[in-house]
Amino acid sequence: MTQPLLRAQQISRQFGGLLAVDDVSFDVTPGEVLTLIGPNGAGKSTVFNVISRIYPQTSGHLEYRGKDLGGVAPHQIALLGIARTFQNIELFEHATVLSNLLIGHHIRSRTNLLSDLLFLPSTHRQEIAAREHVEKVIDFLSLQKVRDSMVAGLPYGVRKVVELGRALCMQPELLLLDEPSSGLNPEETDDLVYWIRDIVTEMGVTVMMVEHDMSLVLRVSSRVVAMNQGRVIAVGTPQKVQSHPEVISAYLGSESAS
Repeated sequence: MTQPLLRAQQISRQFGGLLAVDDVSFDVTPGEVLTLIGPNGAGKSTVFNVISRIYPQTSGHLEYRGKDLGGVAPHQIALLGIARTFQNIELFEHATVLSNLLIGHHIRSRTNLLSDLLFLPSTHRQEIAAREHVEKVIDFLSLQKVRDSMVAGLPYGVRKVVELGRALCMQPELLLLDEPSSGLNPEETDDLVYWIRDIVTEMGVTVMMVEHDMSLVLRVSSRVVAMNQGRVIAVGTPQKVQSHPEVISAYLGSESAS
């Protein structure tokens, strides 16, 4: 039996008197796309923030590859092999696309200040390796035309792709995508479908996603976890969860009513 890559057991997160995440449990299996769905305020992004250690859980147990994440600082998460994107794009807008991607890869650097200042052979080798990896990501996401462009001057959809690229440059084992299709047009969303599939099958990266676009969810997800008011209400295949009465009421019903 395959061991989970990520395991959340009875995770809760409280903000004052508000219980944003309430007794949530799930496993993420290597090689799958696990998607969290639910109406606004269901607690999905809070779950991502707990995994990223932006917020520690109030109670419960969270582990990655069998390692307890309870004492792990936010800046250490990427080193463990977890990368993420955000609902609101977080890029260096006055730097080029290439520079942003190289910054993403920097966490894999094994040089020190002295070797960098002297530009020793080890630093030179690592710089070449970083460039090679970043260029592969640029080719993968078809960013060649904008590689030397300033991020601030790019359309929103392209910036979303750059943020995805920066996360991939961190060479993660687990990629957290927070509403990746938000703000994308149908053509860009179609591209995203193929990229997510290839990220899993060609790069060997496991994906966990928060998403509202049910068309995208149905096309790429292996399993779905539906949440409402901080709690898990259904887990299963996209088709099974989509037809679950509580999901129809809490998520699909609220969407059609809005």
